[in-house]
Order: sequence, then C-alpha cells, then structure tokens
Amino acid sequence: MNILVVGAGAIGSLFGGLLSKKNTVVLVGRQPHINVIRHEGLIIKGKTHLQRKIPAVDSLKDIQIDSDLILLCVKSYDTVTASQQIASLVHKESVVLSLQNGLDNIEKIEEVIGRNHILAGVTTQGATYSNPGTISHTGKGRTILGELDGHYTKRLDTILKVFNDAGIETIASNVIKKEIWAKAIINSSINPVTTILNCKNGYLLENPLLEHIVAYICEESTNVAQKEGMLLTSTEMIRRTKEVISETAKNHSSMLQSVLHGKKTEIDSINGLLASLGKNHGVSTPLNEILVSVIHSLSKHNQNV
Repeated sequence: MNILVVGAGAIGSLFGGLLSKKNTVVLVGRQPHINVIRHEGLIIKGKTHLQRKIPAVDSLKDIQIDSDLILLCVKSYDTVTASQQIASLVHKESVVLSLQNGLDNIEKIEEVIGRNHILAGVTTQGATYSNPGTISHTGKGRTILGELDGHYTKRLDTILKVFNDAGIETIASNVIKKEIWAKAIINSSINPVTTILNCKNGYLLENPLLEHIVAYICEESTNVAQKEGMLLTSTEMIRRTKEVISETAKNHSSMLQSVLHGKKTEIDSINGLLASLGKNHGVSTPLNEILVSVIHSLSKHNQNV
C-alpha cells in the first residue's frame, strides 16, 4: 500500500516507521526532523527499536506517489490547511484517515474533502520527539478505526490488516465518533492539568487532590458529551481516564510537550470546544473554561520567551 503520512511528528513518525516495513511510505513534516530522516534515516527507540530509511519531504509539492492512504496526524489547528494541501492528491480510491486529537477535525476535513474519502481513528500509542530524526516510543497502546457511518467496509478491513501486519494493534469500531469523544474527555482531564503542573501523567494519581480534580473535569466533559448524544457515563470515563494515567504514568502529555517547545497547543479543539458546546446546551463547564484560559496564558508566555 502507498501511504502518505502528513504531520510526521512523534505519532506520525511512529506509525510511518512501523508501516514502512511492509508498505511504501512517505513522511511529510517539518525541518530539521525531515532533513535528518532524509539523509540518515528515522530512528525509533523505547518500546520499539527501529532504524529505517524512509522518503521524507517538507512540502506536499514534492510527493511523487499515488497515495492509497493519507494518514493525517497534524495538530488540530493545522487540519484545514493540511486538508487543502492534500486535496489534489486525493484520487477516487484514496482514503484520508484522521488520527488526531480534538473534537472537530472530521468536520474541518469534510469542508475540503468529500466525506466518502474519510475514515476516523484514535490511538493510545505514546510517542515523544527526542531530537531531529529520532522519536521515543513511550507506550504501546491500541488503535481504533471506523467508518463515519459505522459500517464495516472492505477498505476498513484492508487498513486494519495493514496496521496489524505492521505491529500496530488495531481494531474496528462501529461508533467511532463515540471513541473520538471518549479520547477527548480523557485528554481534557489529563493534558491541561499536567501542562499547568509541568508533571508526568502518573503524578495525577499520586496526589489525592489532583485525582479528585481529574474526576471533576472528566464528569464535566462527559456531561457535555451526553448532550451531544454520546452514550457515555461519568463513572465509565473516570475509570478509563485513570487507566490511561496509569498506563502512561511516565509520559509527558502532548500538550505539555507543545508548551515546553514553545508551540501552540490543541486546547481550543479539546477543552475549548467542550466549553463552547456546554454553553450551547446549557451545561456548566467552569473547569474547562479555567483550563483554557490558563493554558492560553502559559502557551503565550512560552512562545514569547
């Protein structure tokens, strides 16, 4: 399969590296990461040890393959721009798979690319950017993919096999939107708190007060999800959130990594959107609103330093 990975940061590079073992993969990302990969290859360390020479470019203008699968791993705030850039590369049989954080990516992609080309996914694989050309696979997790209409299709079956053959544990879901919401709730409860405290995920369960705060955020976010028609309970989501914290105890959240590197965060597509939807439904979301405000302040400060 010809696979184009757009947004070859930590997660994009991890998936691209693993998929390159049995497929033709091209990575699209930012310098200097791409330049090192182009000349010295991609190195994955940690839970996976891999070094591979993979074609890598920093501009979609340099793409020379017809892509069967376009894996979209860009940050949520870059989704519209990335969708516009890949539009000309999407042919009749192409699949665009969003493997991103945030609640509004599918809608953004749909504005540019036909809905019939889109699949959605979530993953609990953990990866961090170590230095140009090198990423750390910090935690093995599960990836869930699904058609937007919930059907199990031939193309979904094909991609599942491609992912699993590459060592990426992947299953299908007939309610992928629910899975996207569940991950957003989990992220809303972990990412901003660890970012504010500059701590690893595990610390949230080591401190009783923080454990209560995480539960309160989780409940607040789940209340919004229920108004959006998601069959999720706060009890279930608190349990799942604590499981993720335990499984990723030694990890720094992606939001904290963004702030530490002076980059923009995805807070608006997670807590920000939760607060906005809560307002539309008459659901009180004071914790999400506070988190958005604090993260914006932290992010702005770090970008100015």
